[in-house]
Amino acid sequence: MPSPSSPRISVIVLNCNGRPWLPGCLDALAAQAAAPSFEVIVVDNGSSDGSAAFVASAYPDVRVIALDANAGFAGGNNAGARAARGEWLAFLNNDTIADSAWLARLDAAASARPAYSLVASRIVFLHDPDRIDSAGDGYFRAGGAFKTGHGRRAGEFAASAEVFGACGAAFLIRRGLFTALGGFDERFFMVYEDVDLSYRARLAGHRCWYAADAIVRHAGSGTLGAVSANAVFYGQRNLEWTWLKNTPRPLLLRTALPHVLYSLSGILHYARAGLAGAAIRGKWAAVAGARPVLKDRRMVQAAAVGDVDVEPWMERRWLAAKRREKTYDAGRRRAVSATPRVPPSRSSS
Repeated sequence: MPSPSSPRISVIVLNCNGRPWLPGCLDALAAQAAAPSFEVIVVDNGSSDGSAAFVASAYPDVRVIALDANAGFAGGNNAGARAARGEWLAFLNNDTIADSAWLARLDAAASARPAYSLVASRIVFLHDPDRIDSAGDGYFRAGGAFKTGHGRRAGEFAASAEVFGACGAAFLIRRGLFTALGGFDERFFMVYEDVDLSYRARLAGHRCWYAADAIVRHAGSGTLGAVSANAVFYGQRNLEWTWLKNTPRPLLLRTALPHVLYSLSGILHYARAGLAGAAIRGKWAAVAGARPVLKDRRMVQAAAVGDVDVEPWMERRWLAAKRREKTYDAGRRRAVSATPRVPPSRSSS
């Protein structure tokens, strides 16, 4: 896995106490075929499991950035981007195995469509590759995000197309755009930072292409856990900040009532799962931290391209979509509990 001084793509893998997942992820990157020149950067987010030393020893061609503390998904990936030398940045979760043609197909999609500055992967589940985890990110008009195709058959999403945004588990973005946007918003820490980035990119006149042939298998929450109080807290807080910071004023006013209903439904959903406290704390934190978000809103809206209309790319029907998504996730959690996930061995990747 050579690391050229001027690679076309910098692949950034964020890790936090995920040593068991790293061989599968890094071996798959080493096996990329017909790929453009690329480097691999592992950002270790203050791990205590020896991940950084393991990568430095077992993968000497991989650049390791070892942070003293956990900077979150946003801060950790931003650190990797600052060290990157590529024209494009590819962000990849540590609990993934990329198809051998993944980078080549992302690059081909980017080269063939210069009007697109983000390229989303077809992300399927690691242990059930016939099911979609994400075929790009979608966004509800009511002010919340969803994974396109989540839980549906992978074959239904074999056609490439434009999507609202890219799922942060595996996507490509022009380095210049990422820098111009200020990278991921580090106040988010984790959850929704990819949605926020895609929203800001679209407001600035950039578009996202879903490359259906760029396939990545994803364990899903390999580090964080399938459902946790932290994930609920950050998700419920950050969805409010994303909606408030990015939504143009006329659309913000038109969708205020649907957004309130959407947010209340989220609290009710998590209450049934025994996580009402985390959801309510997230909403309260969103209100408490609204002032700097409103300050950023002025800058985001001022930088927006005047003739860009984001509403046509938003989904109106959120209730049925979220019910289907949550029902699938609940069934998947039960299956995982019955058969615990095991990170793939190096030989199986």
